[in-house]
Amino acid sequence: MSGGPELPGALAHLEPLLDKGGYAALALLVGLDNAMIPVPGQTMLIVAAVYAGTGRMNVAAVALIAWAAATAAAEAAYLLGRRQGSALIDRYGHYVRLTPDRYARAESFYRRRGTPIVCAARFVDVLRQTNGLLAGANHLPHARFAAANAFGAALWAGAWTALGYGAGTDIGPLYHEAVRYQLLLLPALALLLALFIARSWWKRRHREPQDRAPASR
Repeated sequence: MSGGPELPGALAHLEPLLDKGGYAALALLVGLDNAMIPVPGQTMLIVAAVYAGTGRMNVAAVALIAWAAATAAAEAAYLLGRRQGSALIDRYGHYVRLTPDRYARAESFYRRRGTPIVCAARFVDVLRQTNGLLAGANHLPHARFAAANAFGAALWAGAWTALGYGAGTDIGPLYHEAVRYQLLLLPALALLLALFIARSWWKRRHREPQDRAPASR
């Protein structure tokens, strides 16, 4: 599969692996990257798409394999979270001050807002790796998770495949810009979560005095 123009920077480090492993290497790294293991699966997808743009791989196969691997891996992580997530949180949650009451509120939030989180998680590092486990641990209904998981994986695989395929070997600058903006999403999501927690705490703090007040006779 070698013989095409070389890629710049970090993208070039994955070329030997893709040259030797082909579609299997793509499926392996994308799958691990979507199942709690921080490997460069997204970068591998982009390299494979660039290869497709130069005729060294089939673009439809790249997109389909990436979608299938991402969907299946997150599904496996969901099942693990569904079966073991609560036990792990009950056992170790107090080390991070995750009390049963706080976990119950988090579970309620995930049930109400979990579907859009699952759809968008693929585009944010850390969330991409933990998305399935968190959805399972918080008991997001499986039908909702499966649909959002498949849809989000399709958006993710389609977007990066189109970018790599269209840009070809000029992907370097575009990739660095995309990663830079992607890294800004994580602090933004953390800020939104902090604001949500603060809002819940504020409402609860002002509701408690009313709950403790004696009922009027």
